[in-house]
Amino acid sequence: MFNKILVVCVGNICRSPTAERLLKRYQPELTVHSAGLGALVGKPADANAVSVAQANDLSLDGHSARQLTAQMCREYDLILTMERRHIHSLCDIAPEMRGKVMLFGHWDGESEIPDPYRKSREAFEAVYSLLDRSARKWAQALNTQQG
Repeated sequence: MFNKILVVCVGNICRSPTAERLLKRYQPELTVHSAGLGALVGKPADANAVSVAQANDLSLDGHSARQLTAQMCREYDLILTMERRHIHSLCDIAPEMRGKVMLFGHWDGESEIPDPYRKSREAFEAVYSLLDRSARKWAQALNTQQG
């Protein structure tokens, strides 16, 4: 059972906060948090991420970027990353976590989700669509494993 999920990207201000809130939307009974491999600690979600999320009735209010730590990793049942290289970086920090780290895009053809940071609003919209599709697929997969 995956009851506690951690979503990881680099800065923890664009992809992972959006993915965290989307997973919570589709699986409200789960505990979902996010963190960054090189987090902009204490920063709110990126203005473009906030704007695109709001346009899709999703709030990123109250988000504050957190730095990923090995101890943090141990507190979760499943850790989802945006890119394959994030899996490797995470396993350098906490090698024992390898078995519970997967791509956020795992159920969407093992797809990686590119970083929209400092790119156009259109890039943020495209990333939001990928995150939303992957969050829905995770919700379906988690419902299947719980049922």
